[in-house]
Amino acid sequence: MTSQTGTGPRSAPATGARVGRPASPRRRAVRRFVPPQHGAWAMLLLPWLAGVLTVGFRWPHLPLLVAWLSGYLLSYYLLLAVKTRRPERFRGQLTVYAIPTVLLGGLVVAAVPSLLWYAPCYALLLAVNVGYAARRDERALLNDLASVVQSCLMVFVCATIAHVPPAGVTVAFVTLLAYLAGTVLYVKTMIRERDSIGYRRASITFHLLTAAGMFLLNPIVGAGFLLLAARAWALPGRQLKPVHVGVIEIGASLLVLLATVIS
Repeated sequence: MTSQTGTGPRSAPATGARVGRPASPRRRAVRRFVPPQHGAWAMLLLPWLAGVLTVGFRWPHLPLLVAWLSGYLLSYYLLLAVKTRRPERFRGQLTVYAIPTVLLGGLVVAAVPSLLWYAPCYALLLAVNVGYAARRDERALLNDLASVVQSCLMVFVCATIAHVPPAGVTVAFVTLLAYLAGTVLYVKTMIRERDSIGYRRASITFHLLTAAGMFLLNPIVGAGFLLLAARAWALPGRQLKPVHVGVIEIGASLLVLLATVIS
């Protein structure tokens, strides 16, 4: 799965060092096996946390989390191999992350076989990612949104493990889907499309419409989305550094998680 702030494999993981500062073996190993996609972690953890906190923890949720994270890392290097057309370059990463993904994913499916119903959805969405990676156009908006849907489906997966019907987590799913889709637009206005008036208007409009819809769904969630709309209107154009954008989104993610759980 790709990330919301840097969807897909933007470039090969850095293996070199800064001039005059040779990288330690440990740092080189981290750069080789951990992708520089910091925004992806919130996108991965938020739906899992929302799902578990909504339906209650069951033991398969823990191996599911590890398989989910290792599966993201596996997909990152898989898409990078597709993009660069050099799969042999990433054989080590693919092997390392395939093992826990298959073993722990298999354990979860063995415990809850009905999870296999989600396989076609994830396969289709991953195919979208692969297609954009092959075209080297992984920054496309549709590719970002496909990754958002992949992430949000985890809410339903967590519910299925707890034998909770989809209706029991629909509000959580819709809330996270609206938040992450809006964040795709917002982050583009802060980094990749910071000079695009069209993207800025689209982001503000989406956030305002979403806030209005969320008020109808749940006033508590709606109030949180008003704050998100305010940040989508006020922050673009202020030349914030990516690290500052990330810190703000950590706070926004926690706000959305809190509103989702208490609503």
